[in-house]
Amino acid sequence: MATPALTEPQKKHLRRLAHPRRVIVQTGNAGLTDAVLREVELALGHHELVKIRVVMDDRKARDAAIATACVTLGAALVQRIGHVATLFRPNPDKKEDRIILP
Repeated sequence: MATPALTEPQKKHLRRLAHPRRVIVQTGNAGLTDAVLREVELALGHHELVKIRVVMDDRKARDAAIATACVTLGAALVQRIGHVATLFRPNPDKKEDRIILP
């Protein structure tokens, strides 16, 4: 799955939409497992824009886990603040409440 390339105005628009949203998926002590990736996959399919919390103390490991999730799921990283990453993947099959990028 190809990761969508986002422009800065598109990222700004998505950050504005993501601000009031809550974290949907949180990793546990095991990190980014297949089960967590499946949950994020389902959430992206339903919501298109999701926040996930990656609970890891090491910043490099956390960044690597987020990058792996983006590549594996074909999602774009909108922003990362601390342990929370916002991911976006458009769902062309979604009929209602689609996120339209500027």
